Amino acid sequence: MNEFLLVIHRDLKSKDASPSPEQMQAAIKPFQDWIGGIAAQNKLVGQPKRWDGDGRVIKQNTVINGPYAEIKESIGGLFMIRAEDYEDAVEIAKGCPALQWGATVEVRMAIPSV
Repeated sequence: MNEFLLVIHRDLKSKDASPSPEQMQAAIKPFQDWIGGIAAQNKLVGQPKRWDGDGRVIKQNTVINGPYAEIKESIGGLFMIRAEDYEDAVEIAKGCPALQWGATVEVRMAIPSV
């Protein structure tokens, strides 16, 4: 098994970028069920973490505060899973309920230590 990082990117610019409290409440149970299913298969390495929309970008000797007008997506959450390969990890990522609300999920495989 390999470890994969799943990064959930959320939209910051569209009219639906800030869901209503009702939409947020409706999103919780499907997300918890999805994560629970991954954990039940012993494929959850690290619990999901949510991130603010602020952040900082460091470039050479400059630190820029976010969010950034030119960027339309921000990290909404990330966590680690176990999967056989990219195909398996992508299948797990396709189940993310946030996809139906306009999010995207990035999948990255951890490079094994030497």
